[in-house]
Amino acid sequence: MKVLIADKFEAEGIAGLEALGCRVTSEPDLNPETLPEALRRTEAEILIVRSTKVPAGVIEGASALKGIIRAGAGYDNIDFEAAKTRGVPVCNCPGMNAVAVAELTIGHLIALDRRLCEQDAALRGGTWDKAGFAKARGLKGRTLLVVGTGAIGTEVIKRAKAFEMKIMAQSRSLGDDTARALGIEPIPYTREALIKALGRADAVSIHVASTPDTKSLCGPGFFASMNPGAYFVNTSRGDIVDESALREAVESKGIRAALGVYQGQPSAKTADWSTPVADAKGVVHFTHHCGASTDQAQLAVAEETVRIVKTAVETGRFIHCVNGVGE
Repeated sequence: MKVLIADKFEAEGIAGLEALGCRVTSEPDLNPETLPEALRRTEAEILIVRSTKVPAGVIEGASALKGIIRAGAGYDNIDFEAAKTRGVPVCNCPGMNAVAVAELTIGHLIALDRRLCEQDAALRGGTWDKAGFAKARGLKGRTLLVVGTGAIGTEVIKRAKAFEMKIMAQSRSLGDDTARALGIEPIPYTREALIKALGRADAVSIHVASTPDTKSLCGPGFFASMNPGAYFVNTSRGDIVDESALREAVESKGIRAALGVYQGQPSAKTADWSTPVADAKGVVHFTHHCGASTDQAQLAVAEETVRIVKTAVETGRFIHCVNGVGE
């Protein structure tokens, strides 16, 4: 099996693929413009990507391609419908980066509560303000609303409970038995129930997939229902948040927000770019869509990617297929 890796990938993963007898080509700096030539040159049957975009034109021109693997959970950087039309399975690695993203989410919550970024900036700017920064709410006893209880949302819940937070959660798949096992309050899966729950939450964390149903889920009505000064964290996908509505809530209601993903964020690994939300006159903390970027998570993803390829080589079946091809 000829495999092209178009992103950074763990050495252990490359070794695992080679141990299967695969001919592996690793070119981590590929982009949508250079990817078609690389696919033709390598005659790749399996394409592995992380953040590199794989648009329809790339898929349509890759005659040897038999499968695409997203070395991560989300797969919105791949045109999976175009792949389906071509009969090419698109697979992901669900749950492998859940702990890493959950750790970042909790980090954001702590940073918002203790104003870590502001404290750092003040000291670097030559200001000592122990009196001002001594005021914090603390997370213990506060109510966290988790929207989405897949692998990442569940790991966030586990960690938030360790901080003795009260947890409410809403998810399409969250049943009463699961809620009882997690020790949380389930919120009915309706917009009305979500809006009502927002009024009881001290903090909100978003962990849903990017779909037509979730686009701008967090819009004007969502933020209007949040408590003044509440914390808002999004480490899922940028198009889930109406950023103009968030900016208004930050400025008018004192919402303290932390974002790890953004509307229109660059597809390149590095770029000159800024988000309009950065101009908000209020507290917004930023990270660079790096929630899954820990050694632990990337090794787990690499191992799962190797398992997907191994299964395909041995059985012809592609596990974790997200577009209904080759299962």
